[in-house]
Amino acid sequence: MKTTVFMEPGKVNLEDVDKPKIQADDDVIIHVVRTCVCGSDLWAYRGLEDKDKHSVNSGHEAIGIVEEVGSAITTVIPGDFVIAPFTHGCGHCAACRAGFDGVCQNHTDNFSAGVQAEYIRFQHGEWALVKIPGKPADYSEAMLDSLLSLADVMATGYHAARVANVKPGDTVVVVGDGAVGLCGVIAAQMRGAKRIIAMSRHEDRQKLAIEFGATDIVADRGDDAVAKVMALTNNAGADAVLECVGTELSNDTAMKVARPGAIVGRVGLPHEPKMDMTTSFYTNTIIAGGPASVTTYDKNLLLKAVLDGAIHPGKVFTKSFALNDIDDAYQAMTKREAIKSLVVVD
Repeated sequence: MKTTVFMEPGKVNLEDVDKPKIQADDDVIIHVVRTCVCGSDLWAYRGLEDKDKHSVNSGHEAIGIVEEVGSAITTVIPGDFVIAPFTHGCGHCAACRAGFDGVCQNHTDNFSAGVQAEYIRFQHGEWALVKIPGKPADYSEAMLDSLLSLADVMATGYHAARVANVKPGDTVVVVGDGAVGLCGVIAAQMRGAKRIIAMSRHEDRQKLAIEFGATDIVADRGDDAVAKVMALTNNAGADAVLECVGTELSNDTAMKVARPGAIVGRVGLPHEPKMDMTTSFYTNTIIAGGPASVTTYDKNLLLKAVLDGAIHPGKVFTKSFALNDIDDAYQAMTKREAIKSLVVVD
C-alpha cells in the first residue's frame, strides 16, 4: 500500500509499505477514503520542530471503511463507514466518563499518526470509532468533507468553546483563523454566543468566518488587536476566548482580551515554552483546554448536526489533492493557498 513519509523539512514523499495487520485484539484496520493535512503537521514540515528524517507522517484525521477487526471489537464490523478520530478514548476511565476522552487514562498510545495512507491500523477501536450511516457513495463531496472535519478540527473547535463555557448571550473572541479557529466560530454559534469576534488577517478566512457566524472581524495582531477588541466590547472584554493557535503571542492576546473572570479555552498546540501567567492571576482569568474529546462530541451532537445540515465545517477544505500529490497538499497550506488541504484516497 502507499503511505506518506516525512523525508525532511519541506518534503514528504509517497512510498510503498506493507499493509498494516491486526496486532492487538482491539485493533481495527481501516481503508482510508479521505484524509487531510493539519496545521500541526506543518510545524515539522516548516522546520519549526524536530522530527526524524524518513519517518512516519504525522497525519491523524481520516474517514474510511472498516476492513478487519480484532477479536475484542464488537462495535464495528467490516464494511462499516467510520470516522477515525485522532484520539483513541476507551469510554470508561474517569477521564472519558467526564467527557475528556482526548486524555484517556487507559492508553499511552492515545493519538493517531500515519493516516495519510491507503490503510491504517486504528488502535483501541472499540469505543473511539464513530459509525457513519450508510456508505461513502451515499454522500456528496461536500458532506464527506464535513464528515472528515469531525475527525479533528470541528471537534477541536467545539472543545475550545466547551471548556471556555460559552453560553447563550456571550461575547466570544476567537484567536486564530485556521481550520480549528473557523470551526471554533461554528461552535460558539452552536452554543448560543450573541457576538463572535474573529481575529483574521486573510480575506478568504474572514469571509468564511462571517459565513460561519462571526459578527465582527479584527485584522490586527498583538496590542493593536487587543485595543480593537476592547473598543468593540466597551472596554469590558470577552466573556469567553477560544485560543486556536498555540503561540506565545496568541496566548498573550487571548488573556488580554478576556474580561475578568472569563475562561480562555486553549486548543492551539503549544510550541513555545514561555507563557506569562501574571496577567491571568490579577484578572482571575481561567485557563482551560487540551486535546479535544472527539468521540464524545461526535457521538453526542456533532455527527447529527452535520447529517442534519445544521453546520457545514467541511468548507474549511479549500483545496483538494490526490494522495499521489501529498507534498503539494502540504505546500498549499504552507504557502497559505489553502485553509486546509483535503486528500482524496479512494
